[in-house]
Amino acid sequence: MSASAVFVLDLKGKVLICRNYKGDVDMAEIDHFLPLLLQQEEEGLLSPAITRGNVHFLWIKHSNLYLVATTNKNSNAALVYAFLYKLVEVFTEYFKELEEESIQDNFVVVYELLDELMDFGFPQTTDSKILQEYITQEGNKLEVAKSKVPTTVTNAVSWRSEGIKYKKNEVFIDVIESINVLVNANGSVMSSDIVGSIKLKTMLSGMPELRLGLNDRVLFTLTGRDKGKSVAMEDVKFHQCVRLSRFENDRTISFIPPDGESELMSYRINTHVKPLIWIESVIERFSHSRVEIMVKAKGQFKKQSVANNVEIKVPVPSDADSPKFKTSTGHAKYVPEKNLVVWTIKSFPGGKEFLMRAHFGLPSVENDEKEAKPPITVKFEIPYFTVSGIQVRYMKIIEKSGYQALPWVRYITQSGDYQLRTNS
Repeated sequence: MSASAVFVLDLKGKVLICRNYKGDVDMAEIDHFLPLLLQQEEEGLLSPAITRGNVHFLWIKHSNLYLVATTNKNSNAALVYAFLYKLVEVFTEYFKELEEESIQDNFVVVYELLDELMDFGFPQTTDSKILQEYITQEGNKLEVAKSKVPTTVTNAVSWRSEGIKYKKNEVFIDVIESINVLVNANGSVMSSDIVGSIKLKTMLSGMPELRLGLNDRVLFTLTGRDKGKSVAMEDVKFHQCVRLSRFENDRTISFIPPDGESELMSYRINTHVKPLIWIESVIERFSHSRVEIMVKAKGQFKKQSVANNVEIKVPVPSDADSPKFKTSTGHAKYVPEKNLVVWTIKSFPGGKEFLMRAHFGLPSVENDEKEAKPPITVKFEIPYFTVSGIQVRYMKIIEKSGYQALPWVRYITQSGDYQLRTNS
């Protein structure tokens, strides 16, 4: 079972828009949602599902909005949350920003979308490209583009329209890996993993059949190949276009792709990752006078690779003032509202080491309260490189008209949740 009704509320708990799908939960129950949420927040027991009597509120917060689904059955909670996040995705594709104002400005379109996305509590058409074929906007005015429902909605391939034509047939494949690393104050890696995503930009005519080959360890084991250069992927999730039965049988990733941009799959690799940008820091605090900060950053990746737009965020005491900086490269700036020094390096080659020194004054009368010690965080992007060693071995494109198409592959590694704790 799924949701009985879906509500969009502002931060004060006022209902901006709602849709009752099943009528088995009193719509006035939503008035209890925010008081219950605030009570839980006060008690430090905040939960993603709140229950009152036999009514369950499953909620998410986005920008200045709460999206809430109500149900009085033992619903599939994962399905309801997936639907709420899908709502955010669809509304964002329609209105660019999803916030209170965009709901109020596009009230009719939002209601129309709520009608199409779910029927009697069950998710229906949730692909925004398909929805945009028959629920369109002109300014803030709704125009139902076609009186008849597009065939895509009733097709077996509900994510792709028929009759798509391109002069030049191409598909762009982006393999993007985010590294999550937590390093303790002694320099030991406490936890690390890689979260990967394969994104497509498809510009192909007709109804092409695509087959993607990766250096997947399970496949290499099945076919008796050398496992040396293969990758063990976990938590693999696919776009609905992928034929799961084929993948389960012989690990073939076979699909008819959506047109334009989409995420084909995501995966996780649970492995020990050497931090690509290593940070050493010395933060000395001289009571009633000053704080001296020295940060050394080292690129621990191949010399031929370059990390772009590196941002190293170093926490400083909240009562610090009069900043002075010295950097061997890039530039540092003080962000007082966040109690941070942000050191930006446009281009950071592998194997290189850079230094940043900062000097802050401290007030003569100090705050007695002990401050928390936030970690140093690092943001970066390294093109043409993946940490896991995942590779696109081939992309076969078959279409009945027999056209030739070009696949292009790009690899990117970026920081995810990348934190290094400090001693200071």
